[in-house]
Amino acid sequence: MAEEEQMIEPFLPQLVREIDGNRIISAGCSSYGYDMRLADDGFRIFSSVHGKEIDPKRFDEQMSLIEPQVHTADDGAKYYLLPPHHYGLGVTVETFKMPRNVTGVALGKSTYARAGLLVNTTPLEAGWTGRLVVEIANLANLPLRVYINEGIGQILFFESDEDCGVSYEDRGGKYQGQTGLTFA
Repeated sequence: MAEEEQMIEPFLPQLVREIDGNRIISAGCSSYGYDMRLADDGFRIFSSVHGKEIDPKRFDEQMSLIEPQVHTADDGAKYYLLPPHHYGLGVTVETFKMPRNVTGVALGKSTYARAGLLVNTTPLEAGWTGRLVVEIANLANLPLRVYINEGIGQILFFESDEDCGVSYEDRGGKYQGQTGLTFA
C-alpha cells in the first residue's frame, strides 16, 4: 500500500540492517510498519545557554535551540551526541503522504530505548503530508549517539475501511506540508 499510494518517499521496500558492509540501526519496511530515518538536516538540541524558558505558544528558536556538531564513527557513520538529560528535535529523511483512510503512530525503536533514548509518540493523521519532526530525549546519564540516516523510530499504520470525515489537510493543520524542522 505504501508503494501504491506513494505514502513514503524515499521508500525502502525491505528492512535494511547493513549499508556498504557496515551495520546500521534498521530502516525500511518492517512487518506492519516502517522504520523511519533521522535526516542530516535540521537537528537541534534544547539549551538553557540563551533562554530562560520554553513557551510553546511563542516559541523562540534562537533562544532555545543549538545546532550540535556532526561526528564520524570509525566505520564512517555520522552521528550527533545528545548530552545526558537533554531533549532534541530532528526531522525524518522520508516524506509521508497519509491517505484519508490511514493514520500512523510513530514510536521509538528498542535498540535506542535500551540505550536510554526516548522517542516521543507522534501521530501521523489521515490526510497529513510532510517530513515528520522527531522529538527525542536522552534519559541516560551519559552522552548518547544519535545516528544520521539510520533508523530512529518506527511508524505503525492503521487502515480504516472508509475515509475520515475531516482530515488533517481539511482542517488546515499547522504542520501540514512541513519540509524541515518546524517548531511549536
